[in-house]
Amino acid sequence: MSVARCTWVNLANPLYVRYHDEEWGVPCHDELKLFELLNLEGAQAGLSWITILNKRENYRAAFDEWDAERIARYDDAKVAELLANPGIVRNRLKVAATITNAQAYLRLRDDLGGLDPFLWAYVDGKPILNTREHTSETPARTELSDRLSKDLGKRGFKFVGSTIVYAYMQAIGMVNDHARDCYLHKKK
Repeated sequence: MSVARCTWVNLANPLYVRYHDEEWGVPCHDELKLFELLNLEGAQAGLSWITILNKRENYRAAFDEWDAERIARYDDAKVAELLANPGIVRNRLKVAATITNAQAYLRLRDDLGGLDPFLWAYVDGKPILNTREHTSETPARTELSDRLSKDLGKRGFKFVGSTIVYAYMQAIGMVNDHARDCYLHKKK
């Protein structure tokens, strides 16, 4: 017996199904995963999410398992290595943004304790549960993602426009946008 899922899930792709069922919309408080997803959402800009999801393990290997301390110190030789890596999106601006984001993350961690306390303060520590009938009703951005995007930008993060930030909020479970008929709507 099949279960109802959000319509954006490609049921033919087990990786996509697993992402939807186990990760998307699940409240995340793990600093490493929060940093990873922030950068992956930025890398996705202009591309489909499945493109990034298929390259996720390559990203982990290429970016030192998302070790922000190491990434913040990448030099021109490392950038050239990344730009030659077919396992990731070889876009100079996106690679540079990841390095900049690592530096911004380290400052944020020193100032506020990390992404977890910073991000979750925007929703008083509790996910927003939306009750949309269909995935097509989900906005690309909201007033909250506008504010968070602006704050991240002021703190030096790159590729954090409001649309990217809203997708990030969904990915880390700050916002639960599972459709009402999805079996995960109220479970996450």
